[in-house]
Amino acid sequence: MSEWPLGRTFRSTSGDVRWDSLGEPGRDPVVLLHGTPFSSYVWRAVARSLSRRYQVFVWDMPGYGASQMFAGQDVSLATQGRVFTELLAHWGLAEPLVVAHDFGGAVALRAHLLHRARYRALALVDPVALAPWGSPFFRLVGEHSTVFEQLPPALHRALVREYVGSASSPGLHPAVLDRLVQPWLGDLGQAAFYRQIAQADQRYTDEVQDRYGEIGIPTLVCWGQEDTWIPPAKGHQLVARIPGARLEPIARAGHLVQEDAPAELTAALIAFLQHPH
Repeated sequence: MSEWPLGRTFRSTSGDVRWDSLGEPGRDPVVLLHGTPFSSYVWRAVARSLSRRYQVFVWDMPGYGASQMFAGQDVSLATQGRVFTELLAHWGLAEPLVVAHDFGGAVALRAHLLHRARYRALALVDPVALAPWGSPFFRLVGEHSTVFEQLPPALHRALVREYVGSASSPGLHPAVLDRLVQPWLGDLGQAAFYRQIAQADQRYTDEVQDRYGEIGIPTLVCWGQEDTWIPPAKGHQLVARIPGARLEPIARAGHLVQEDAPAELTAALIAFLQHPH
């Protein structure tokens, strides 16, 4: 964990959230949201690059990464949207620049549309935003999470490694894959892995997807063109729903664009964040 320490803690309504910031305080703030089943670790290269000109805030959602995990924890999209709104208030950020990946995209959209979180601009990277979503595997696990929780540890580890690895088009470095899988191991982590899938209900995006036309801030949608988790066609559909939104295709990148094409993604984000209008 030492190469990506999250040194600060926020007591949220759904458990302790580990977070940190990079870059000089007082600079324009950028907040990064991770997806599932990942953590802020996937943003490390992008965050360090952005921190040369911004103050970058990173955090692990409750039930993910280094943040608190416990039995009966609510880690649904509804709760994550509320927690994100609480965090913005805790940080004292009135209108930050927000960059959100996957499940984090839905969290940012819900916070903005339902909880009145205000952003100066929003960049969405392969977001969970439009129905239908969830692979056949994801749905199978969600329907039988209590069975999967009982898998022997070695089988569970193999399953998570295969699942996380499939988010990358060229494949993840073994050390990176180990790091992304590690939080989901052990009794606590194994239960947390299946808990977050069991609570990933599409109704939480159904509640907001007809309101995307209300988004009045500059919006960029980046999409890995080799994404096998959420088809790139969803990017075109999403841009068509958000007034003035622009699509930025990222070549040779799968769902984990941050790992597959960090330089290309960072360049697209910097260009947008500098001149969002």
